[in-house]
Amino acid sequence: MHAIRCPTWRYSLGPRNAPPLPFVQRRWARVQDVRFVATHGEPDRILDRYRAKLDEKARKEGHRSVEDLRQAYKDRIETVRRNPALVPTSPPARPSSSFTFPSAPPVSPAAAAPTAPTPSTSKSNGGIKPLSAYLDLGKVLDLPAREIEYVWRLRHAESSNSLCAVIPSPTYRRIASAARRHPQFILPLPREGQGAEIHFLQWTFPSPTTSTVLFTHLAEYKLRGEYSQPHTTVTHHLDLADPKGLVLLQGQVMQDRGIGVEEAQWLLMCLQKFYGLGEHDASPRKRLLEQFSQGDGDFAVEHLLEEAEKIS
Repeated sequence: MHAIRCPTWRYSLGPRNAPPLPFVQRRWARVQDVRFVATHGEPDRILDRYRAKLDEKARKEGHRSVEDLRQAYKDRIETVRRNPALVPTSPPARPSSSFTFPSAPPVSPAAAAPTAPTPSTSKSNGGIKPLSAYLDLGKVLDLPAREIEYVWRLRHAESSNSLCAVIPSPTYRRIASAARRHPQFILPLPREGQGAEIHFLQWTFPSPTTSTVLFTHLAEYKLRGEYSQPHTTVTHHLDLADPKGLVLLQGQVMQDRGIGVEEAQWLLMCLQKFYGLGEHDASPRKRLLEQFSQGDGDFAVEHLLEEAEKIS
């Protein structure tokens, strides 16, 4: 607060020729706990806002009132107040995607049983298994598209670290077209209370019927370059793209690499948001792809985070 100075008062209190008294500025500010100022009065407003839900929860748990519910949870509330880090956090919201991660469906016994692979199951194309190593293509071609999705899921159900998805052929063609123009990119992975981790992805096209994506922690890639170890590998199988209109995705999340299956799924769906755009799309995501590929200095991670966190 600034002190008020009035010339009339100063000269009326003493002789006109008297030297002016030294001005002393007084500060009347008080030190307050910012946390108190920011939250003063909030509990009542929060209680009023959620009273209906609290009343419903109290009834379901057999309490007569919200106050009884509060008393029942008193110890837990005090624990959370003392240590806010104990508050459970939700995983990052998934962006919308055309990828289909199939759920358990009712299927016929013949379709549900994993089909036997054909004799040609040896790895090819730099160690990448062909689709015939997973499915009997002769039998799969006789199945409708929906049942192929179910069989593909069941084929990978036993592995807790595997990824599988079914992509419509038109969607994959858009993604692959962009991937050939922009074979490298980075994607953010939000971490609750920690900002976001940045991950480096790289496309390869080892054969006409397969394409792969390798995901690596950007920090490790900067440190080790081509010798860095990916935490997730993804292969797209194109054998059924023309006859069935489906591209089958299969991936593996490496253990003890700091990434879980749900986080890998987030990265895959985030990949589609940037690579699944039309050729003539002029969205900010496409500009980010182009800026990264060209080494443009205007590329900003902040803009990348904004676009990645948008739902659509």
